[in-house]
Amino acid sequence: MRKPDSVAALADFGRVRLSKSFFMRDFLFSDIAAVHGLSNVPDDPDLAIAAGTRLCEELLEPLQDRFGRIAVRSAFRSCEVNGLGNEMQAAGKSGYNCASNEANFGGHIWDRRDAKGRMGATACVVIPAFWDAFQAEGDWRKLAWWIHDHLPYSSLYFFPKFWAVNIAWCEEPERRIDSYTYPKGCLTKVGMPNNSGSHEQDWAGIEGAMVRGLA
Repeated sequence: MRKPDSVAALADFGRVRLSKSFFMRDFLFSDIAAVHGLSNVPDDPDLAIAAGTRLCEELLEPLQDRFGRIAVRSAFRSCEVNGLGNEMQAAGKSGYNCASNEANFGGHIWDRRDAKGRMGATACVVIPAFWDAFQAEGDWRKLAWWIHDHLPYSSLYFFPKFWAVNIAWCEEPERRIDSYTYPKGCLTKVGMPNNSGSHEQDWAGIEGAMVRGLA
């Protein structure tokens, strides 16, 4: 597929269905692109579709099936959009929070493989029902451990507001969880004693509590 270069082509691209609930258009909005008048579309649409499909089918759909509607905060970024975001962050501008393009290949930049040649995709999402049920300090860990025990994620990065999380799919999962909220830092990664085995004691009860809240 060619890079969309017209309204009609972009509309058709946005209609590409990545999974039972998600379409490509769900992942194309960017605050940076909207404010700065940039085009947030992939140079390699086929690679973006392939990576986004795996992200949706293997991670986002199971989360939504279990915990209710997922709200997408930030997902695909073109190299142009992410590059500007990184420049603005380096200049001390607030609200941009973008790593370098190279660091985001196979992450928020779905249409580039990472330095190891791996396909991947990242979306920053909020699960409103989880936030409504669990707002105590550190409660994000309940969701983190549930995902760790149930889904083939590569990395998770949690944020304070609504327990938003960067959830990443990768061809070779790293199985690492980090957080910008308390307790900050690395919760688990390969090589740490807590990376293997069941963590049911850390997430037990969240499914029932959320089902009651969604009823």
